[in-house]
Amino acid sequence: MTNIILCGGNGTRLWPISRTLMPKQFVKLFDGQSLFQLTVERNHHICSRQYIVSNAEQYFLAVDQLNEMKLRRNNFLLEPVGRNTAPAIALACFDLDHDDVVLVSPSDHLIKDQDAYVKVVDRAKELADEGYLVTFGIKPEYAETGYGYIEADNEDVKAFHEKPDCEVAQKYVDAGNYYWNSGMFCFKAGVFLDELKVHTPEIYTAAQKAYENAKSDEVNANHTLGYDDMIRVKYEDMAAIPEDSIDYAVMEKSSKVKVLASDIAWSDLGSFDALYEEADKDAEGNASIVTNEENTTGLIMENAANNLIVSNKMVAIVDVDDLLIVDTADALLISRKGSGQKVKNIVKKLKEQGSDLPNIHMTAHRPWGTYTILDELESYKVKRIVVHPGKRLSLQKHFHRSEHWIVVSGTATVTRGEDEYLVRANESTYIPMGEIHRLENVGKIPLVMIEAQVGEYLGEDDIVRLSDDFKRV
Repeated sequence: MTNIILCGGNGTRLWPISRTLMPKQFVKLFDGQSLFQLTVERNHHICSRQYIVSNAEQYFLAVDQLNEMKLRRNNFLLEPVGRNTAPAIALACFDLDHDDVVLVSPSDHLIKDQDAYVKVVDRAKELADEGYLVTFGIKPEYAETGYGYIEADNEDVKAFHEKPDCEVAQKYVDAGNYYWNSGMFCFKAGVFLDELKVHTPEIYTAAQKAYENAKSDEVNANHTLGYDDMIRVKYEDMAAIPEDSIDYAVMEKSSKVKVLASDIAWSDLGSFDALYEEADKDAEGNASIVTNEENTTGLIMENAANNLIVSNKMVAIVDVDDLLIVDTADALLISRKGSGQKVKNIVKKLKEQGSDLPNIHMTAHRPWGTYTILDELESYKVKRIVVHPGKRLSLQKHFHRSEHWIVVSGTATVTRGEDEYLVRANESTYIPMGEIHRLENVGKIPLVMIEAQVGEYLGEDDIVRLSDDFKRV
């Protein structure tokens, strides 16, 4: 069985810890592990192969976290732009044999009952072998308005229902034969593609073309990124695929659908309220979560109960109950519990203002390492840059800034114009505005350096890449 792991989604309801370039599935929320890592670990033992569908930015996050788990041999399919779940799953299925059974897993769900999960997956595989499209239904514990529902008659699906209001959701719960739609699926690759071709042929045809064009360019992509089993879809081909979910495109239209009641301690962690429910709590019901394993946090309370604190700092709370307090280096969120679904409205307002806060943290992850903004004003910016061993930045130049580099640890190989030279710890170099340059770490330990940018414009888009190992433009 092949596990297709979908890495799309930005997790806007978990802002500010979840951003476009560091979505919730890669944030380490549970004992130093991310939801993505937990998904891989959960399915690694029951599937012979894992196929990860992601965009180019998330690819490098996924590779880094797989390397931490010492798991390197995985298939990847890179989407230049998201077109929802139906095209993503179809592209992966085109790369499989017709009778291969696939287990489709979102990368951002939490499942705590592994034994029950294995049993329900085993039953799903049995139904998939019989030619059914299987979905996993979660028995609702309360009247949730944020999920779609599946109406069932044992394993038969009677109907799919959109996200309801509170009154209708309560009727579903009371009826006893309605389940939350988990977004997990199991079927033969060829059966899914056949049903997609029948019910939504425009997606099938466009996805097939995109896959065939990407497959023909596979050798170049693999050579560049260093993975033998990776397919990169071309932007124009991906953009031509109609956008739709697997539910709308296939599941709600097919007569071959089965649903399995899945009591597996499941949560999609779609809000801070959901995160609070899953977190460990003290005697007063307060939960404290650290999102950076390099730091530790403390919590001092005075007459406070049932609060969620997400921070890497010492936090003191006095005379407050039922709050969600989420602190990052560049943003602070404070909300009453029960209002977590409204966080996405804050993200929408920030985007309308043109803010970059929904997109990136102060620490940004790149395929070669990370950079952290330490200080920034209109005319200068200071960064801490970490380059992994064996990695290098693109050969590039800037039109509006010069850069001063100071090596803290490791040794930098610097290209500046026609020159190439080493810069060691406690040494520095200068890159004039407009000069072609590159930074590389050929050593065995991480290269750590401080970069001071000075110029009239310091945006990250002031980069002209002349050559790049990671095929960025």
